Amino acid sequence: MAHALRILETALLCGQQALSLRDMATLFQDTLGEEDIHALLAELETEWESKGIELVQVATGWRFQSRPDMREYLDRLHPEKPPRYTRATLETLAIIAYRQPVTRGDMEDIRGVTINSLLLKQLEDRGWVEVIGHREAPGRPALFATTKQFLDDLGLSSLGDLPPLEAMGQANVEMLADAVAGASPNAELLLAGPEEAPEPSDPATPDLALEAPEDLPAAASPSTPD
Repeated sequence: MAHALRILETALLCGQQALSLRDMATLFQDTLGEEDIHALLAELETEWESKGIELVQVATGWRFQSRPDMREYLDRLHPEKPPRYTRATLETLAIIAYRQPVTRGDMEDIRGVTINSLLLKQLEDRGWVEVIGHREAPGRPALFATTKQFLDDLGLSSLGDLPPLEAMGQANVEMLADAVAGASPNAELLLAGPEEAPEPSDPATPDLALEAPEDLPAAASPSTPD
């Protein structure tokens, strides 16, 4: 198995994206079973425990990435900070993550303000949200949900890795956004993005208890990678 371990390690280190179990099976021309592959992954995790790179499982599979405590050193190579998304964008993303699938109207009801269409388009362009269908209601509004790319960028394997709302008590939208932003060591990715057009001017609104509308389904975790 030593040769197989070397092959898998090389593929994971050189891959441009996470490798699913199906990808790994293809790597070995289906000569290794899922149990064998999991054993190799566990061995690699152990071998890299003392290094600055770790093997992690994300939504689309497995990949190597730098450990959180290495971030400050790696940032020295690229000291310029990218523009950041506004708080409104992060709050909207958090609502989608926790309450999906939701319509734009649902999001506006929860936030208490009108949502700029450019805001949703930016999240779609980033690959973090997508339209997965339409609600059977007048106008058939689009239903938004997060993508596996969103989970990968945060270093999460499923929506279940987000902090549970129950642990937050009567959460308002800002606390919900903080929960998403603090869900992983890659949380700064949520704030690193292109500048967005300001939202339409809205009157100040008080903190809103984040209770989902009666007809909103609970968030569903994406399927486990092959």
